[in-house]
Amino acid sequence: MAIVPRAGAASELADDDLALRLVVGDMRAFEALYDRHAGAGFALACRLVGDPATAEDVIQEAFLSIWRGRAGYRRELGSFRTWALGIIRHKAFDALRRRSAGIRELPDGGEVAARRPSRELTDIAAIGRMEARGVRLALHALSAEQRQTIELAFLAGLSHTEIAARLELPVGTVKGRARLGLAKLRVTLEADAA
Repeated sequence: MAIVPRAGAASELADDDLALRLVVGDMRAFEALYDRHAGAGFALACRLVGDPATAEDVIQEAFLSIWRGRAGYRRELGSFRTWALGIIRHKAFDALRRRSAGIRELPDGGEVAARRPSRELTDIAAIGRMEARGVRLALHALSAEQRQTIELAFLAGLSHTEIAARLELPVGTVKGRARLGLAKLRVTLEADAA
């Protein structure tokens, strides 16, 4: 899926200013925030659900929830990006639960259990759980600093600059921790797969 910015929707305003406008129902602010963050959200959703089509659905559901729940955004609790990616992460987990439970969503937003869960979906869920367990074990083998950096980047969806600001570290240090941690993860996961 290509997240294509809409003409005229890009804004010169900072996320904080756009989020304040979003809270009061400004559709242009919502469009600008979507243009800025849907790409990162789609990447996060793809990593979590492993399927671009499902990730597109997750993004659609998440941004609909963001619009409907816009009054719930609190700047003092974190950036708009962190809030939005948290909603996307929750929607992705909901999609995975529906998939593994054999639940289909109805057009009116309700859900119905499938009469016969697909064997293929059950196998995919089992493999996904085994892979997730392997990744969690590999993450715990990293140093606390590397693990924290990788979790903030991939689970919270923060950029290197945002991680550096949150941890009060130089950006170079954050990039180094991420690079070393990912290299260790790759080696560990490749060894487990062999």
